[in-house]
Amino acid sequence: MTSADVHTKPASPRSLSITLGELVAELAAELPADIQGPAETVIRRIGPLDTDQPDTLSFLSNPRYRAQLATSRAACVIVGPSVLDEARGLNAAIVTADPYRYFAAVTRWWAARVRPRPASGIHPSAVVSPDASVAPSAHVGALAVVEAGAVVGDGAVIGAQCSVGERARIGAHTRLAPHVVVGFDCVVGERCIVHSGVVIGADGFGFAPHQGRWEKIEQLGAVRIGDDVELGANTCVDRGALEDTVIENGVKLDNLVQIAHNVHIGEHTAMAGCVGVAGSARIGKHCTVGGAGMILGHLTLADHVHVSSGTLISRSINQPGQYSGVFPFDENASWEKNAATLRQLHSLRDRIRTLEKQVKS
Repeated sequence: MTSADVHTKPASPRSLSITLGELVAELAAELPADIQGPAETVIRRIGPLDTDQPDTLSFLSNPRYRAQLATSRAACVIVGPSVLDEARGLNAAIVTADPYRYFAAVTRWWAARVRPRPASGIHPSAVVSPDASVAPSAHVGALAVVEAGAVVGDGAVIGAQCSVGERARIGAHTRLAPHVVVGFDCVVGERCIVHSGVVIGADGFGFAPHQGRWEKIEQLGAVRIGDDVELGANTCVDRGALEDTVIENGVKLDNLVQIAHNVHIGEHTAMAGCVGVAGSARIGKHCTVGGAGMILGHLTLADHVHVSSGTLISRSINQPGQYSGVFPFDENASWEKNAATLRQLHSLRDRIRTLEKQVKS
């Protein structure tokens, strides 16, 4: 590959051509918006606010980037009513109550038209058991395996080299990217997106100590995943030890997330990359966990609990709110002094109490 090849745009079309008026009309039923400027403005790509390509649609939702409006070369920017005055200097703007949500809707509309869409049917190299049920409108990719008793729903996509185990169920319009493993008896709901490298239904980490050795505890449960769930690349969801591991509707997990056996995650909870949740933890609805957050086993988090990045949750949380437990980093010598001080907190506390008693007396 030459340096020229690196800078050449892909042959597959990632762009299309549409006017602002047409685009706003396409989304009008879902999200109302007004056009500031000529509705016949042509859009051929979606890009960042600081783009140098004039046929770009961009967006502004974070006030920190407000100053970039004055220098943006985008053909149109999606903005909120609060920045309407600044937007008047643009060639065109789409004004909507929630610019970020509108931008998300635009990306979904765009992706549906420019991304490759596999044709329905089973690739000749795929291995599909005669006892499996694959909907005629589904797609099973090259070298994929669908085992006996498995069910693949309408419009589902099973990517190349995926494995769908015995009696597993893949819901309608769910998409498994290449190299996904869904273990036996596991269920994935409708309209889910499962990225490459995900393993659903591996054995949970269960061993009984005996005379200095570890004896395996067979994991007899499965995994049940609801509708509209997205699992990031290389995320793992272990099967339950006795009952099932459960991920409810609308949950979003980033890359490299570990969900241990018998965890239960409530609806519309989101977890960023490298989060780990230990066995039998119960996470409520509408929770968030920042990157590299850790939740110990057998704990309960109430609905609407938000855990900051890098925080270790070592006790149950019964009230909604934001929780943080990150010890701030520092230059190493200062950090060591602070750490040494922390070790003396108990003795310092006792000395303070003694002094308080002396002052009172």
